[in-house]
Amino acid sequence: MTKGKDKVFNGFMYLIMVVASLIVLVPTLWMVSTAFKPNDEVMVTPPQWIPDAPTWESFIRIWNDYPFATYFANSVYIVLAATIISLVFSAMAGYGASRFRFRGKSAFLTFLLVTQMFPSIMLLIPFYKVLKTLGLIDTHMGLILVYISFTIPFCTWMMMGFFQGIPKELDEAATIDGCGRIRTFVQIILPLSLPGIAATAIYSFLQGWNEYMFALILTTSEEMKTLPVGIGQLNGFYKIVWNDMMAASFVSSLPLVILFLFLQKYFISSLTAGAVKQ
Repeated sequence: MTKGKDKVFNGFMYLIMVVASLIVLVPTLWMVSTAFKPNDEVMVTPPQWIPDAPTWESFIRIWNDYPFATYFANSVYIVLAATIISLVFSAMAGYGASRFRFRGKSAFLTFLLVTQMFPSIMLLIPFYKVLKTLGLIDTHMGLILVYISFTIPFCTWMMMGFFQGIPKELDEAATIDGCGRIRTFVQIILPLSLPGIAATAIYSFLQGWNEYMFALILTTSEEMKTLPVGIGQLNGFYKIVWNDMMAASFVSSLPLVILFLFLQKYFISSLTAGAVKQ
């Protein structure tokens, strides 16, 4: 009876996983299908999953007829810079919080956590005023500062959790061998925390790559706009070119897929990191 119940339960769980996977995959497959459709097949009834005459016209148009290359380059530059800065500062802050005791440590960590509780729309006007005062409206540096202000607090908590899973005895052994704190951190602790760094990098990159609201408000010129804003502009006032929009969305999702493929082994390792207490 127990084995029979286990089989029923496992079958039910597999069914739920299949349904959940379909919910996630169907919009993605529809995006890919629409991206390869010619204009006359986009709005046909009933809808076609597989286009009769697949074409690359939409992909060619987004590069030739729109400043898509500029949007793509802006996103790559801004998000990579924000991700690297976030990793550097959150790694140092997380290491310090996991290894040292200092006055105000609990208040500091609580403050970092509280900053994540405010909705982004509430911070839009303060950020706009600060950046306008500093002359950073419609600049790459302005968006980078905004993005790192969102990612550093949570990334610090993430890195602190991974550093706490590394035994402090390693630091003590390195000190006995003559290593200073910085050398111990760079040469011993960081290589052991690669899964945590990968998970933190993916989180930070996703936050910046998909961000739309601040990029829309804080940039005005075409030369400074990012991919989400550029794709949103394909939604015209009188007409929506769905195949062009889906082609642009497909291209914009490729860096995320490539990033995950390269960091997959570290990301999977991070899922179980810290599961066993030392």
